[in-house]
Amino acid sequence: MRIEIVTDTFAPDVNGVAMTLGRLADGMRRRGHRVHVIRTGEERSPSETLAPSLSLPGYREIRLGLPGPFKLRKRWVKSRPDVIYVATESLLGVSAIKAASALRIPVVAGFHTNFHQYMEAYRLGGLQPAAISYLKHVHNRADLTLAPTPDVVEMLKSKGFENVRILGRGVDTELFHPGQRAAALRASWGVREGAPVAMVVGRLAAEKNLPLVMECFRRMRERVPDLQCVCVGDGPLRDSLKAKHPFVQFVGVKTGKELAAHYASADILLFPSESETFGNVILEGMASGLVTVSYDYAAAGRHVQQGMNGLKASKGNSSEFAELAMIALREWEGGMREEARRSVQGLGWESVILSFEESLAAAVRKRGRVTLSRKEMRKGKKRRFRSVFLSDIHLGTPESKVHEVMNFLKHIECEKLVLNGDIIDGWALRRGAKWRKRHSRFVRTILKIMERGDTEVVYCRGNHDDILERFLPLSFGKLRFVKENLHEAADGKKYLVIHGDGFDSVSTNHRWLATIGAFGYDSLLAVNRVYNHYRAWRGKEYFSLSKRVKGAVKSAVSFVDSYEKQLQALAVKRNCDGIICGHIHTPEDKQVGGVRYLNSGDWVESLTAIVEHHDGRMELIQYDEFMRELTDGIVDLLAKRKVSDEAEVILSA
Repeated sequence: MRIEIVTDTFAPDVNGVAMTLGRLADGMRRRGHRVHVIRTGEERSPSETLAPSLSLPGYREIRLGLPGPFKLRKRWVKSRPDVIYVATESLLGVSAIKAASALRIPVVAGFHTNFHQYMEAYRLGGLQPAAISYLKHVHNRADLTLAPTPDVVEMLKSKGFENVRILGRGVDTELFHPGQRAAALRASWGVREGAPVAMVVGRLAAEKNLPLVMECFRRMRERVPDLQCVCVGDGPLRDSLKAKHPFVQFVGVKTGKELAAHYASADILLFPSESETFGNVILEGMASGLVTVSYDYAAAGRHVQQGMNGLKASKGNSSEFAELAMIALREWEGGMREEARRSVQGLGWESVILSFEESLAAAVRKRGRVTLSRKEMRKGKKRRFRSVFLSDIHLGTPESKVHEVMNFLKHIECEKLVLNGDIIDGWALRRGAKWRKRHSRFVRTILKIMERGDTEVVYCRGNHDDILERFLPLSFGKLRFVKENLHEAADGKKYLVIHGDGFDSVSTNHRWLATIGAFGYDSLLAVNRVYNHYRAWRGKEYFSLSKRVKGAVKSAVSFVDSYEKQLQALAVKRNCDGIICGHIHTPEDKQVGGVRYLNSGDWVESLTAIVEHHDGRMELIQYDEFMRELTDGIVDLLAKRKVSDEAEVILSA
């Protein structure tokens, strides 16, 4: 199978999810599958692709993937995987599920982290219902969800998660082995001959319940003064914990053989976390021959037998946990350590990898298979128009939906492309906005359309790119820069194409006020961007504050109405059947008397365009609907072959 893994964390990150995904990816490659990882981070290997991300405030080692449905869709249309495994529920993971669903590619999701339970640790317990709702929405869009233990599976099912099955965890018993015990390492900790070492391993963060383990360390040292306490790991709480508990040795993050040596050189492992989906630390400690103290759930609930191969307290009972830590001081030299090692020797990763392989294959079988030729795929890939009209892309601003407009252009063919003003936002650039690489790629896309498609490109200047005014008219081969354009449709009707800022009295007569208004609009969009990140996290659709303002403020409604009437009057004066404009970011297609008023909207919020079909029909189209229709074109081909909607579509060589 060709497998793509989408995740917010992967090696060299040090955490249980990254470790598990690394084991699964390597194991599937050993079994002959092709595995590619789409991940966050700063460095990558040849079999990985980096996705845009942001560091979590106050927790830099955790990066949250940003959405990229169109990049992913483009990648998977070009090189289609057999199945996609989405390991994290960030905006990156959501966009991966969305893109895969649109392309009918099977998706398996992993439930690796109890994010909703973290809310309590960060004093956000009131958001737990919203978090559960969001997670359920994400996972129920996948074909299958994999969870690590039976209790997690039952918890998810009880909350309405569908199609959940177990994918256990393994432990490398050759790496994590009592033989890794190092006398020199124990000596560096100041361990007296015959004295024990108590250890905690993991991320030093609020959700790990570290105050409890520090209190246990303190009480254990009262009982055994020679006890050395070691903390392996790092995180936002390290400095505060180190300052409050000077008797604990904080040795930082350890990996590989160095981590195995630290485990084996200890005697007791305390694991106080109450928010794990599994807890790989428990198996690693048991394989290293330690007496483990944990809560009775997740890995401990499944693999620890009380008093036989470890100690476990009722979940949430901190007093019982502390009592068991004291018992561990008596048992660390007994047979419990040997029994812990013996009980996990059969828990290698190979069986887990086989189970993972079967789960992915089950998702593929559920969909079924159908092969389309390249010629058939092209029928659903591109649409052909006589002319296309775009305006108000505002390159140079963070709000410009440049990825979407490029994706739209790559899925069309046309004889004439009209860029109807405010394509480049010179006002924003003068205020210090940054020109990004993606903005340059848009320019290259236009040049490619001219070269490969033999397309005529007409650029009408707008008010935000009014610097062009002094050069008009200007031509470079099939590219023309003009103030306005008279367009004759295939049915003989004439349309005046003009940006429309000349009919906005503020833009025309009060430039300073228009500049302030543009700054205010940009600020509103910035607030809107933050607000919609929150809505996306809640699983809700996009909401436009600017559209709400336009619809609620009477003067704004009156302005739009007056603007439309003035442009319709201009069309009559020029003996045209209609007018095509932009400027006010309000898409419209309506007939008033004998005049057709068409406004192409913008590529900041509405994501709309005007297209002319080859019979002369004009149509206002919206980007999301356009992309759905492309997918429906493929679905129609499947229907003709009498293939079910759940079928997996693969592209023939």
